[in-house]
Parts: sequence; structure tokens; C-alpha cells
Amino acid sequence: MMTDDSTVLGIGRTDGRVQIRARSNAILAALTAIALGMTILFVVGFSHSDLLHAAAHDVRHATGFPCH
Repeated sequence: MMTDDSTVLGIGRTDGRVQIRARSNAILAALTAIALGMTILFVVGFSHSDLLHAAAHDVRHATGFPCH
């Protein structure tokens, strides 16, 4: 039995509920990625561990991002 991509992805129907679900999943994924990224930056940037802070500092210099 052959299935097309729309069946595998669960988007066989074209009503509004499927489109809204896909859009809300994309928004949720983007917000999760932003929250995770900001958490990592906050934890590493304000860490009292010199190792974590120095590693973040070196990466910033290596990528050309000004930090001071």
C-alpha cells in the first residue's frame, strides 16, 4: 500500500483545524527555541563558574561578536 506525504504527515484534510494546528505547532516550536536559547545565554553569561563564562567569552570573540 502506497501512502503519500500528506497522509504520513497527518495533513490529509484541508479544513481550517489542520491549518491552525500546523501554525500553532510552528509558533510553539519557535517560542520554545527562543526560550531555550535565552536560558542558555543567561545561565552561561551570568555563571559564577569561570570555565563556563570563559568558554562563552572565547566563542563570542571567535565569531566576531563584540562583548566589551
